[in-house]
Amino acid sequence: MIKIALGSDHAGYLLKEKVKKFLIELELEFKDYGTFKLDSCDYPEYAYKVGQAIVSGEADMGILVCGTGIGMSITVNKIKGIRGALANDIETAQLSRLHNNANVLCLGGRILKEEEAKEVVKTWINTSFEGGRHQKRLNLITQLTGL
Repeated sequence: MIKIALGSDHAGYLLKEKVKKFLIELELEFKDYGTFKLDSCDYPEYAYKVGQAIVSGEADMGILVCGTGIGMSITVNKIKGIRGALANDIETAQLSRLHNNANVLCLGGRILKEEEAKEVVKTWINTSFEGGRHQKRLNLITQLTGL
């Protein structure tokens, strides 16, 4: 069974809590790395915690939520071995897994409604990497960036 690391800042907190309930419905294992309240906080801290959980093997995949998903995406992609994708729609979520083997999904808490987020999360979790020519491109990213 896959293990999912969750994280959010204050702007993503409410949607993260809804995603947690959805993961429970799907009977998926997860660990929440915070934040645990609506008080203002700094998103890089939570993106780093989730990214490190994946790199260390504590988790297989991660889901991060901030206001737009942009800040989380920028931050988590600075971690070697992480491929974070900002996906606020089903097609982007699916392609991020099929073509990019994204291991972190970044969502916009101020962008997505609960039902949209559930569909994006479900699609992302249930889509597998195609490999082939896409693996060649991922290898090239690593070669060029060292990440």
